[in-house]
Amino acid sequence: MRSIWNGAISFGLVSIPIKLVNATENHSIHFRQIHLADGGRIRYRKVCELDEEEVSGGEIGKAYEDADGTMIPITDEDLAQLPLPTAKTIEIVAFVPADEIDPLQMDAAYYLSANGVPAAKPYTLLREALKRSNKVAVAKYALRGRERLGMLRVVDDVIAMHGLLWPDEIRAPEGVAPDSDVTVRDAELDLADALMDTLGEVDMDSLHDDYREAVEELIAAKASGEAVQPSESEDGGGKVIDLIAALESSVRAAKKSRGEGEGEAESKEDEEDMADVHPIKKKTQQKSTPKSTGTKKSTASTAKKTTQKKTTTKSASSASSSKGTSSANSAKKQTSSGSRSTTKKKTAAPRKRASA
Repeated sequence: MRSIWNGAISFGLVSIPIKLVNATENHSIHFRQIHLADGGRIRYRKVCELDEEEVSGGEIGKAYEDADGTMIPITDEDLAQLPLPTAKTIEIVAFVPADEIDPLQMDAAYYLSANGVPAAKPYTLLREALKRSNKVAVAKYALRGRERLGMLRVVDDVIAMHGLLWPDEIRAPEGVAPDSDVTVRDAELDLADALMDTLGEVDMDSLHDDYREAVEELIAAKASGEAVQPSESEDGGGKVIDLIAALESSVRAAKKSRGEGEGEAESKEDEEDMADVHPIKKKTQQKSTPKSTGTKKSTASTAKKTTQKKTTTKSASSASSSKGTSSANSAKKQTSSGSRSTTKKKTAAPRKRASA
């Protein structure tokens, strides 16, 4: 890999010569601008405003435009002579836990390569110290005409540096959050947690750019003269949805994609079968209840006799379970016959009962 900057890491009194190498690369597909009428390439040319002539790269320099429009030329030599210790040095200023670095500050990533054999020992020392401390180094360095902030950490056996934005370059999120007060129910949070658990983790190396692959296929098809069929895209934006239903559907879809839905479907069927059994028991109890309360329409004395006979029947049934059913049936017959005879006596001699 080609280095883009040479310098040193300043680690206290230790100086580690290093080379800066890009740790990332851009795989985006780039397009050219063309003239739609004839397909001719559209190019940008650098032209001087004073003589209106095209200028080559060797004739172009830098200047700062003052408030009144005056151009103040600045050369590379002027910048190189600035009294900054970070002009050719990555100066470590502190060691902090990694979670103290806001991910919003993350910028470009670089690998730091030891520059020469003498750099191997101090390079390894810094790498192992970072590993053992579980911390990252915060550093300042100058690159492409400006001083920058960086974070050094260990990746495999290499020291990597992430360019960081300065804290005042991070914009406050004012007006970004929803304006209205929104209340999230516990049931919705439970479903969201279930969806997160179902989706689980992912192997980051398995992720790829589907859009770039689709564009490459499109280019290949048009280059070979094939007709390109438009694909149907789902429009999911700007719709008000039932959040609970959407979360439940998402959980089911995630489980189905992972083959986790079959066992759950069987358990649901078992629950439905069990639910069908319970109402039958309740109906049986409801049918047997009127038989035990059928004598409520008799007089108060008959009800008392019936209660006493029922108590006798219960004690008899607890003494011998085998004869409980027959004794209960006989008790019911005696109760019904006793109630009929009592009613007849009341009808035949009501005056005698009253005089008594």
